[in-house]
Amino acid sequence: MFKKIVAIAAIFTSTTLAIAPLLAKTPPSSSPKNLVDEVWQIIDRTYVDPAFNHQDWQAVRREYLSRTYTSKLAAYQAIDTMVAKLGDRYTSFFNPQEYQALNNDIDGQISGVGVKIAIERKTNTLIAISTIDGSPAAKAGILPNDIILKVNDRSTKQMKIEDVSKAIMGAVGTTVKLTVQRGSQVKTFTITRAKINSNPVTYSIRSTATGKIGYIRLPEFTKTAPSQMASAIRSLEQQQVRGYVLDLRDDPGGLVTASVDIANMWLKKGGIVSLIDRHQAKESYESAGHPLTDKPLVVLVDRNSASASEILAGALQDDNRATLVGTRTFGKGVVQSVRQLSDGSALKVTVAKYYTPKGRNINHIGIEPDVAADLSDKQLNALIHDRTAGTLVDSQYVTAVADLDRSIQTQASQSQLPTQ
Repeated sequence: MFKKIVAIAAIFTSTTLAIAPLLAKTPPSSSPKNLVDEVWQIIDRTYVDPAFNHQDWQAVRREYLSRTYTSKLAAYQAIDTMVAKLGDRYTSFFNPQEYQALNNDIDGQISGVGVKIAIERKTNTLIAISTIDGSPAAKAGILPNDIILKVNDRSTKQMKIEDVSKAIMGAVGTTVKLTVQRGSQVKTFTITRAKINSNPVTYSIRSTATGKIGYIRLPEFTKTAPSQMASAIRSLEQQQVRGYVLDLRDDPGGLVTASVDIANMWLKKGGIVSLIDRHQAKESYESAGHPLTDKPLVVLVDRNSASASEILAGALQDDNRATLVGTRTFGKGVVQSVRQLSDGSALKVTVAKYYTPKGRNINHIGIEPDVAADLSDKQLNALIHDRTAGTLVDSQYVTAVADLDRSIQTQASQSQLPTQ
């Protein structure tokens, strides 16, 4: 359904990214031209594809360093076009303000308008998926399926989704103008950006045929997500739930470290993920062997579950720790590193591919769930609009609960078998 999804619960979206290592700094430079060369050098040394996606990277350097740059703004514009030559939507440049917003988003200290956007596959249009409760976008009246035509009077037709998110971002108290199409009507909203409460993990107890279960929703992998996930599991364990549904639908990812930490909370042993860079150097992450629970687990995924979501889902599936229910995931199997530049701007560059514990490369492929359960566009829109995901009108959730109940019953019957 959706080609790509971006959460502008904040003024920016880092949640489409898996970032590691984070915020490595480069030596200072003194001029706009040196800044252009600084970016070129980072890509030249670290980009995952040594062939640079069939670009003559030396020729690119000659082209961009032969120019005269009279300001940092001119350098920023040149860097944007230079980086775009790679044809890698995950490698991009951030000016100092955008970089600060990225840091805030990663830290869970987000500000902006509170709308999640995506590119709809069939029409290739940019649409609003949902808004955060109480956010400026929600209060202004932005609705799911609104087609975003313009941001500050600039057409989104030829813009990458990351560029749209950058255009929407800005400081708290400033305004952004969104022009949307709703049916046959065109509406314009002037929205004041604000700080938005970020709570990556929500959870509750649900009653099922086999007793109490824990329902945990994880919408993004921020720095605070692991501690909140641990608190959720411990709380639910104290209330003696018999199993868990972990909802990763519409979770576009985030930090590799967050996905590894959360995987450790569920896995007894074994691998979590392996990263392989351009030199075929391998960095593997293994479970520490101290899970917070060993109770049955079902994970909900969909076509918008990406990046860090897929790292977690892939590890749980390969280890047979969880049943995956839903639809095939997005298929983002590459990792980015964020490098701070000498003037306070930054470059996000793809530095590695990642593989599941069984060696699966899921890039552009995704992860197939163990139990298929799809939603029609109409059903999905109703769940978003009515905020009823994770309830009995959510057929994917109902399928997950049914599978979890069977696992709970199986575990209970096995525990009653006499030992030999």
